[in-house]
Amino acid sequence: MSLLNTASHFYASAVSILEKFNTWLPQLTLRFILAWEFGEAGFEKLHGENWFANISFPFPFNLVSPEFSWAMATYFEIIGAFALVLGLATRFFSTSLIILTIVAIASVHWPDSWNTFAELWKGYAISDKGFGNYKLPLLYLIMFLPLLFGGAGKLSLDHFINRRS
Repeated sequence: MSLLNTASHFYASAVSILEKFNTWLPQLTLRFILAWEFGEAGFEKLHGENWFANISFPFPFNLVSPEFSWAMATYFEIIGAFALVLGLATRFFSTSLIILTIVAIASVHWPDSWNTFAELWKGYAISDKGFGNYKLPLLYLIMFLPLLFGGAGKLSLDHFINRRS
């Protein structure tokens, strides 16, 4: 019983230490990695050529010009990245970048055609070998969920603003 009590006490102590970080560290980590990825994509667009003219966007995004879509994606990625780092309007920018990612999956990363789930599953990859490549954007969507539902965490401007009001 003594070994069991020691193990139980050790586990409780470890959980207690971990819980001191659970209201800010996971959210901060997600915010930083997503900010890096989307900021990098936004700056590539800012300094690159518009290739959106060759893409078929889903409704209602197909109603706007490729130039407007390019600018909107570029600035949402850049401004969203800075906002995520600061933890400012995190739920708004998470929602915006989720929508942007879903449009990207539908327009670029989803396989052109598939007949079975086995064929669709081949697109769950990082590189496109003719089956799509929706793995990374899908992981981004999943990473946004804690920020969307739980907010930016205690180490954020959102938390600071909410405490002041």
